[in-house]
Amino acid sequence: MFGNPSIIVCSPQACRRVLNDDEGFKPGWPTSTQQLMGRKSFVSISDQQHKWLRKLTAAPVNGFEALTVYMKYIEENAIIALQKWEEMPQIELLTELRSLTFNIIMHIFLSSEGESVREVLEKEYTALNYGVRAMAINVPGFAYHNALKARKRLVGVLGAIVSKRRAQRREDPSSPRRDMMDALLDAEDENGARLDDEGIVDILVMYLNAGHESSGHTTMWAALFLHQNPHMFNKAKAEQEDIIRNRPPDQKGLTLKEIRKMDYLNKVIDETLRVVSFSLMVFREAKKDVTVCGYTIPKGWKVLVWFRSVHYDPEAWPDPKRFDPSRWDNFIPKAGNFLPFGGGSRLCPGNDLAKLEVSIFLHHFLLNYEFEQSDPASPVMYLPHSRPKDNCLGKMRRMTAKTS
Repeated sequence: MFGNPSIIVCSPQACRRVLNDDEGFKPGWPTSTQQLMGRKSFVSISDQQHKWLRKLTAAPVNGFEALTVYMKYIEENAIIALQKWEEMPQIELLTELRSLTFNIIMHIFLSSEGESVREVLEKEYTALNYGVRAMAINVPGFAYHNALKARKRLVGVLGAIVSKRRAQRREDPSSPRRDMMDALLDAEDENGARLDDEGIVDILVMYLNAGHESSGHTTMWAALFLHQNPHMFNKAKAEQEDIIRNRPPDQKGLTLKEIRKMDYLNKVIDETLRVVSFSLMVFREAKKDVTVCGYTIPKGWKVLVWFRSVHYDPEAWPDPKRFDPSRWDNFIPKAGNFLPFGGGSRLCPGNDLAKLEVSIFLHHFLLNYEFEQSDPASPVMYLPHSRPKDNCLGKMRRMTAKTS
């Protein structure tokens, strides 16, 4: 499997052990994935490099201060998007949400780039993403071939942006730092080494892809599950109305404090992450012979950590295929039983940002809109990520005149 002897780990205990044992395991993504993400991206670099770059990029994306700063931008764009969609005869909800979340991640990393650049990058990322988990068949017509071509174009566009930004900073060293691109250009490790253009481009390729796909898909499924369960929709809506009712009259927009009061909505989001399991698996490789739950994994073997099995374990999650936010009432899952963003030192660095985006969008959606799906029986596609085949085609309808 994947060109190497491989083993799939499915139990919570085994998954947790593999993800947390950096002495025994290293990233083991297939060569095809590494080629698409880049040899200097997070999926390929050593533990030491990863630790440095994670520290550099995680706080500006996931820290309290950063989330507070991004909230206003996320909220403004969510409101604008919903208003735009209600005027359209039909929308592919997933497509529109991916566009919204891509706009947000672009603002964080490349805020000074224009709309035309954003549209070009978004188009190429769609093709790239379809090839990440495809068979490595580099033949015209296959997803992997198209993804390689998309990566080449992405590298060209992002490389030009990096060169342009470097030139601007040479001409005006005192120019203000605007986004994560500037942080990457300034980055320097303990030995004084800086990132080269290839390293910056590979980090951008990875972050811009991961930074919009997970939140876009999760938001779609959460909205769809609520639409399919009216009593849950009404309960989540009542919670959001209560937040508005208790808001100071002079306050404009959401606050992190209010987000943290969304108890039921947070359960809806966690249950969505469990049922959908956006990232079905991650890959590791044994650095040495390692014994996991009584089984010895030989050095060099690939290890596929299968999140779906963890999230559908009936011992941890009774009736696991059923969407039920109430299962989270007074419940904290045991370590290893809930891994929506992975685990260990390579836990997704943007997990809090993703959940913030989902919460803000659903807040405004629940207060003012409903979504009518055109084909509730649309079959589900599972690669590269779970989604309705028609990308959730339907109509966005405004339900109330309330505003927040």
